[in-house]
Amino acid sequence: MRRAPLIAVVDDDDALRHSLDDLLQAVGFRVQGFASAEAFLRTLHAPEAACLILDVRLPCMSGLELQRQLKAAHWSIPIIFITAYADDHVRARALAVGAVAVLSKPCAEEDLLRAIQAALTPP
Repeated sequence: MRRAPLIAVVDDDDALRHSLDDLLQAVGFRVQGFASAEAFLRTLHAPEAACLILDVRLPCMSGLELQRQLKAAHWSIPIIFITAYADDHVRARALAVGAVAVLSKPCAEEDLLRAIQAALTPP
């Protein structure tokens, strides 16, 4: 039996993280949430994450900095940003470094699930 993909959610908003956990588990994904980029980097399960859902603004290390560090380390994990701060500059910067999508908070469930499907579909 094939194990469901693990989706990592990095957001300092506990309520958002829990609602995303509930949604993603309901459609069959395994989910692990983190309140900071540093917590994600410290976990033993981070390397097995199939997709990373990430906020742009986080305490300490920003989501864009985490994206940059993962790319510099040649860690190829698809990233979907969900943020309240998705101005054109942030969106362009995230997409230029390889983000799958940049969604505005609150985002429609269908948009998020479509973005995850795109992230998990091999090119």
